[in-house]
Amino acid sequence: MILPAIAAGVGVAAIVVSANPFSVRAQEAAPEAAQPSTELAAPPPAAEPPPPDPAAELAAKRDQTRAELETLSKTISLSADKVSALQQGIADLEKSTESIRQALIDSATRRKTLEKQILESEKKLADLGVKEDGIRRSLHERRGLLAEVLAALQRMGRNPPPALLVTPDDALASVRSAILLGAVVPGIRKETDKLAADLASLAALQTASAAEKTSLTATMTNGIEEERRMDLLLAENDKLSRSNAAELAAERKRSEELAGKATSLEGLVASMESEIASVRDAAAAARQAEENRKLMTDEQRAQAKALADSGVPDKNRIAPAYPFGELKAKLEVPVTGDILRQFGDADGTGHEAMGMTVATNPETVVTAPADGLVVFAGAFRSYGQMIILDAGDGYHLVLSGMDTINTRQGKFVFSGEPLAVMGAKRVASATALALETNRPTLYIEFRKDGKPVDSRPWWTAKDTGKARNDS
Repeated sequence: MILPAIAAGVGVAAIVVSANPFSVRAQEAAPEAAQPSTELAAPPPAAEPPPPDPAAELAAKRDQTRAELETLSKTISLSADKVSALQQGIADLEKSTESIRQALIDSATRRKTLEKQILESEKKLADLGVKEDGIRRSLHERRGLLAEVLAALQRMGRNPPPALLVTPDDALASVRSAILLGAVVPGIRKETDKLAADLASLAALQTASAAEKTSLTATMTNGIEEERRMDLLLAENDKLSRSNAAELAAERKRSEELAGKATSLEGLVASMESEIASVRDAAAAARQAEENRKLMTDEQRAQAKALADSGVPDKNRIAPAYPFGELKAKLEVPVTGDILRQFGDADGTGHEAMGMTVATNPETVVTAPADGLVVFAGAFRSYGQMIILDAGDGYHLVLSGMDTINTRQGKFVFSGEPLAVMGAKRVASATALALETNRPTLYIEFRKDGKPVDSRPWWTAKDTGKARNDS
């Protein structure tokens, strides 16, 4: 505030301007109050560090933010009243297979929406953090220059020069002072304006981060609530669909034996469909339903397609609502996350990837991308926990890398129905080699008549992009 007045005409006895415009020496004009001069020397130039890599900086900030969110999630819990309300809501549901499964699909949809919001907030917080670090780094690098500016302003404020009218003998000194200050003040003003702008930006970023964290905490709380609701619905669904426990145990043991003997996915599917009764019977019924659909008239087929497109197809069906080949650009990726690798990309072992790999956050829900019969559900070789869906028309959908599977073989599932949950860390498997991330990864492979095909044509437009591997 005092700089314009000083530059306009007030006088000082002597001001020495060095090569650095902010190195100023001042003393009062009165002889009896003379003070020793002080000069601020410019700090010696330091070797400039290499510029930070934006991608690496963002990746590090993402990892830090993710770790903080994982810690935060462990501190969030539902109140007893909220848990009681959830249990009462499930108890009030109509106890039928159709209503429970529809409630599961709705819950999975809400949960995936919340997971997407959490992922977006995580990215936003990381971006805000990188910007904050950039401003702090800029201030730190300019600390020597800023110290000189602040020191010059402080001296001018503490030792105001005598006014021209009070000491008219100093007219010449005042003119010289005005000339010198005219050269110095613009530089000081420029640096002070830049400093004020940086501090304002830093404050705005901190405010935005605090608001985003508050919103994220609420979203995570809603996500935990939805997760609890889904667990209750899965328990009810399990009660309704439970067959003879001994029979299920025997089938599971037999499927594990077949999986241990199979050397390929084709061999695994063939053995399941021929030797596991529930899969064989369900597959036969599904094929019969497909044959019946082919015998429909064009008008009946159009009506069935319109009903399926409306999102309310028959919940009692045992076959896909419509041919898989007609679903291009209509499927949603079964998890919320970042696509790290697509079909045809290098897989890090000298070969091309036969499927798509998606990095997720811990405990992300995995849903069925399309209607299909669960041909296999369990561990298979290096794939880890795996689910194979028979989607009809000769297509099989392979999902692997999950931690917990919530479905069983021989069961027909609907598009959007929750099938599994991801773990806390990446599963070490052949399909996830050379991935620069510790996040859980889901491997998705589409197969047509036993051969891998590119799944990209089937995903909705918003899900087809490939995220940069910055994790």
